[in-house]
Amino acid sequence: MAQEPTQTIRGQVIDIDTKSTLIGAAITVYEDTILVKGATTDIDGIYRIDNVPVGRYTLVASYIGYEKIVLPNIVLNSGKEFIHDFELEESITNMKEVTVTANKRGEALNEMATVSARSFSVEETDRYAGSRGDPARMASNFAGVVGNDDSKNDIVVRGNSPFGVLYRMEGVNIPSPNHFSVAGSTGGPVGILNNKVLSNSDFMTGAFPAEFGNSIAAAFDLKMRNGNNEKHEFTGQLGFFGTELTAEGPISKEKRSSYLVNYRYATITLFSALGIDIGTDSEPKYQDMAFKLNFPLGKADNFSVFGLGGISNIDLITSDIDEIAERELYGDLDKDEYFRSGMGTVGMSYTKSLKNNDYLKFTLAGSTEYTANDLEKVYRDSTFKVDSLTLHTSYLFSQHKISANFFYNKKFNARHTFKTGVYCEDYLFDFADSIVTDTVGQFLTRMDYEGMALLIQPFAQWNWKITQNWTLNTGLHGQYFTLNNAWAIEPRAGLKWKFHPTQSLSAGFGMHSQLQPTYVYFQRQYDANGNFTLANTNLDFNKSIHYVLSYDNSLSDYLRLKLETYYQRVYNVPVDTFASNFYVLNEGSGFDRFWPGELVNKGTGENYGVEMTLEKFFNKGYFFMVTGSLYNATFRGSAGKTLNSDFNGNYVLNALGTKEFKWGEKNNSSFGLGGKVTFAGGRRYTPIDTIASRVMGETVYVDSERNLFQFRDYFRADIKLNYKINASKITHEIGVDLVNVFDIKNVLRQRYIIDSNEVVEEYQLGFLPAFYYKIDF
Repeated sequence: MAQEPTQTIRGQVIDIDTKSTLIGAAITVYEDTILVKGATTDIDGIYRIDNVPVGRYTLVASYIGYEKIVLPNIVLNSGKEFIHDFELEESITNMKEVTVTANKRGEALNEMATVSARSFSVEETDRYAGSRGDPARMASNFAGVVGNDDSKNDIVVRGNSPFGVLYRMEGVNIPSPNHFSVAGSTGGPVGILNNKVLSNSDFMTGAFPAEFGNSIAAAFDLKMRNGNNEKHEFTGQLGFFGTELTAEGPISKEKRSSYLVNYRYATITLFSALGIDIGTDSEPKYQDMAFKLNFPLGKADNFSVFGLGGISNIDLITSDIDEIAERELYGDLDKDEYFRSGMGTVGMSYTKSLKNNDYLKFTLAGSTEYTANDLEKVYRDSTFKVDSLTLHTSYLFSQHKISANFFYNKKFNARHTFKTGVYCEDYLFDFADSIVTDTVGQFLTRMDYEGMALLIQPFAQWNWKITQNWTLNTGLHGQYFTLNNAWAIEPRAGLKWKFHPTQSLSAGFGMHSQLQPTYVYFQRQYDANGNFTLANTNLDFNKSIHYVLSYDNSLSDYLRLKLETYYQRVYNVPVDTFASNFYVLNEGSGFDRFWPGELVNKGTGENYGVEMTLEKFFNKGYFFMVTGSLYNATFRGSAGKTLNSDFNGNYVLNALGTKEFKWGEKNNSSFGLGGKVTFAGGRRYTPIDTIASRVMGETVYVDSERNLFQFRDYFRADIKLNYKINASKITHEIGVDLVNVFDIKNVLRQRYIIDSNEVVEEYQLGFLPAFYYKIDF
């Protein structure tokens, strides 16, 4: 402790378009505005800076004829080397070092993304109060994004359903990466994605580049980092959401190959036993794992194997309670539920450098996801004692996918880059579901289907730097589904004008399509004689058109203002064949699947709004960010009425920040104090018809009053505290995320209690202290 702890910063510098190494690139390390150290890259584009005192720094990568990159707020700890690879973009002004005032802080890594996109780092997922290390919860702090439910990490982007969000990892479209996720949704109470294996990644909220498809709302483009290829390092963590171990190191130091693996097992039950409210008295069990093996093959060639997966189960038992429970966020009060779920993706990718500044990449992967559930109906007598238990519903949804992806990237010169490829996904379906009908008391098979279908998505996109201040991105995305021959051709375009060294205007346009939740295609529709058809097999894609205008101003080196306005037209959405207010894009949240009747693609919707982001990047020991959105989201079902969508909260405002204090003779200790407040419009709701619910024995809503009402506004305040000690070779960190610190009772939904024939409000999570201890060595 008496010695000043130091660490190494190292990595590689390559051309973003050709992946070729850049020899002689300069890497400099700054503490605020003070130059600390620097280095240049060798013949393999590798740089190394040793003996850098631990702390927070800014890295700057520059090379003659290329635009420099500024990487702010890197955290250097004594227990782990900092490894970062830079991808530099060639400037159209050659043979001199280009000074770039707008240094891409927060801008998307993907140069084809013109609007509504930003990058995020692992450090951000840890830094934001209330994010719990979860990329989805972290993204809810960005403009245009709102968390749909404290008990899940569903995110609503610009008024769209959460199931419109695409997750892509290492170039592969993956299933919902969340524990306890149900079919037709993309969220869950606990994320499977672990930020300890992620590298800097992109999040896009509209008019995204042509290489992204099968999404109408938003896209995560997630990248896994490589393990340390020179020394073995370990991270252990004990926390509210699990006990985990991360290991990384060289497979062959000579060949610079590496491994990275992370495993986590749930320990949330320990905290439930201490009386901490987690939304249920049941015991959630889960575990997950992620890994990456990386093998450089010389020049820009590379081969890697990667994987991510998790399994979870919970038994929601209500038959053992002796009085009407106040709430159960994850199940029904009149049923015992035995729920199991899981997902996994394993893949390999090969990058091959060609002559003349081009390269290609192949990726092959296999994915699986499943949910299974058995529900027993609980019957009670007038004294609330259990009278009987009978099996009510049983299902197993299993979906596998084989993905084969390819793209070719050609850099003609500094002005022109072209990329084309195809994503091929072979879906293998195995769906079974049965339910007891209340009329005859017999099981009805709602689904029993095994089969396959291909989703093919070719694309082409072109980046043209017209001048130093004008950039045009254009592209074309295609989508074809062999199950019913649904197809779409989708043009994309973005134009950026940098009219001042620190300011720019951008415009984006895109047409986007998405599959229905796949089980909807195979739901049985019965006639009066008991005969069934698969009436929804021929449903077309949901479709939308995005228009975006953006203004970006770097007010200073560490302060950025961004304003965006957007309009999204949604069409071709499945609705009922008869007059009703059902609309598929009102689904995709909560823990219940939806079971529509026969549908037709005649629904429409509109989403529009304005967004603001004011962000002060970490400098001089603190950061802050303020984001605000005013928006409107409406739909029109087969009844022909224009109504508020389920996700039309109308506004959201976030304010968050962190202050870091250093002390110790060598500044080897630090204390972080972070906070966040969120104000948002209340959730929309439809009143419950108690008379019809009593007769039917289940909740019945007043369809004619769909979303006419709104719960009171949402407010939540979070605080994050962490204390870190850097010893000579080990870093200790202890912290706590105090979620909903004022224990505000934000309304989640209404629930009908059949035993008492009353409607009660259920609240979202109350005060939740999420503790963790982490050690790096």
